Amino acid sequence: MILQALCDYYDALARRGDITPPGWSLAKVSFALDIDEQGSLLGVIPLKIMPEGGKKEVPQSLPVPEQQKRAVNVCANFLCDNCSYILGIDNKGKPARTRTCFEAARELHQKLLGPVDSPAARAVCAFFESWQPEQAAEHPALHRCLEEMLKGANLIFSVKGLYAQNDPAVRAAWEDYRAANSAGASAGLCLVTGKQAPIARLHPAIKGVQGAQSSGASLVSFNASAFESYGHEQADGTGQGLNSPVSEEAAFKYGAALNRLIADRKHLQDIGDTAVVYWAEDAEPLCQDLFSCAMFGGTSELITDTDLQRAVRALAHGDPVDVSGIPLRPGNRFYVLGLAPNAARLSVRFFLQSSFGQMLANVQAHYDRLNIVKPGYVANGALPLWWLLKETVNPNSRDKKASPAMAGAVTRAILSNGSYPVSLLEQTMLRIRAEQNVTYGRAAILKAFFLKNREYELPEEVLQVELNDQCNHLPYVLGRLFAVLERIQSAANPGLNATIKDKYFNSACSTPATIFPLLTKLSQSHLRKLDGGLRVYYEKLIGDLESRIREPLPARLSLADQGTFHLGYYHQVQKFFEKKDKGGKENV
Repeated sequence: MILQALCDYYDALARRGDITPPGWSLAKVSFALDIDEQGSLLGVIPLKIMPEGGKKEVPQSLPVPEQQKRAVNVCANFLCDNCSYILGIDNKGKPARTRTCFEAARELHQKLLGPVDSPAARAVCAFFESWQPEQAAEHPALHRCLEEMLKGANLIFSVKGLYAQNDPAVRAAWEDYRAANSAGASAGLCLVTGKQAPIARLHPAIKGVQGAQSSGASLVSFNASAFESYGHEQADGTGQGLNSPVSEEAAFKYGAALNRLIADRKHLQDIGDTAVVYWAEDAEPLCQDLFSCAMFGGTSELITDTDLQRAVRALAHGDPVDVSGIPLRPGNRFYVLGLAPNAARLSVRFFLQSSFGQMLANVQAHYDRLNIVKPGYVANGALPLWWLLKETVNPNSRDKKASPAMAGAVTRAILSNGSYPVSLLEQTMLRIRAEQNVTYGRAAILKAFFLKNREYELPEEVLQVELNDQCNHLPYVLGRLFAVLERIQSAANPGLNATIKDKYFNSACSTPATIFPLLTKLSQSHLRKLDGGLRVYYEKLIGDLESRIREPLPARLSLADQGTFHLGYYHQVQKFFEKKDKGGKENV
């Protein structure tokens, strides 16, 4: 299903003219070798560009003949490769292998371009015929950029201002070569298209996933006889592609589509170790923009925050909308794919599909559950996923990434409107215990978790956006009471270095029967230091809270009740800082 969805996406992109045709791919190219018709190197043309908002030049993505998949094998690419193949030099300390690479490139180019009658073809053939790798390092045209070339930069050829791969006769020669190679491939029933076609022996390399091999990793591959199915053997004795028969055309399409998605850094999200890509069935880029803003808190040049909220609400309710003159349909099929590195292959962490409207409705439901009163320093807007996951990480650790398994499970839960993983609750509670701090993000996580995971059976009255001063649920009341006692101590002893929160917060929410009698007694000495109305205010507040305690204090609170304690504490703290009137006076 994944491959079929990616092939359909390729077809949609092709109809829009936004992707390379079969047999071609985008490659990151750093330099063009400027050669004359006799094959002499005239100079080197830098092709790096400054990306929008970037600070460092990056290689330019150009359409080139489809590149071969290789690991340690010698396999030349046509018209675009590194200096080992094009120039016969490198800094790897293996001159014999480098010479073999150059000879492989020379043989390939002379085989394909020898019969071609065009200036570009004759120039490239002449270059490989006359080039001397032993003297390459001394060539004056290479002095300024040789060091960067040796780092693995891709090179192409330029003849009289025309890139060799753009010459019509050269393109035709490449197409004929590909067709001849396909004719020799084993034919079979393609699992993606359902048609008889030449079966791809090797599937395309997927590049750009963090943690995977820089040369690319496979989504589908078999490299040992133990993985072969009976009778599914190639002519060379290996099973490889026949064990999951996908036609060469379908393999190219899904590889080109997936590489394009990953190369689009604007719409790629790294969640833990998982690279998350997403696309609409009709390849409408505005759908990607809208989803990215709604799910990950991104920004878009095509849509304002006001239009974003309006569009998300409308689509989530099943209503079509028009954004910047582009119609968006809630029924448009939408896909989200999470890929994680795994040795030489990619693991599928999750693959979710639904209508665009339903996907946005699931995201909106998640943010509605997260909605909780904000501190004054927190800007308006939803709590993005990266912030949510950051709340589960030790801020002092070297690795600031959340648990990969948990991050993937949380993402899947949001998009499918399923239950949140228990690990999200456990990690959040762990950080609260470690730091004695119920932050805005952690309080929002607790509220959302208990609203969705109803097996914990917490009463709705504690899972409110703001303080519920009529709630009698004991853990919630105890959390409020602790916040009041902490406030009293701070008012009585301004500038105190260590408060009861630093000493007793964890024990108060886990073993209240042991700690609260001590805290209540301590508060009496603090109250005596306060003057007039302030003392009366706090005494009434304590009296109201204690009147709601109608059962003996429990010796221990469960994990869910500790979460409720934290919500009560957070709500009460935010109530203290709520503006009392337009004059800006705070509640005391």
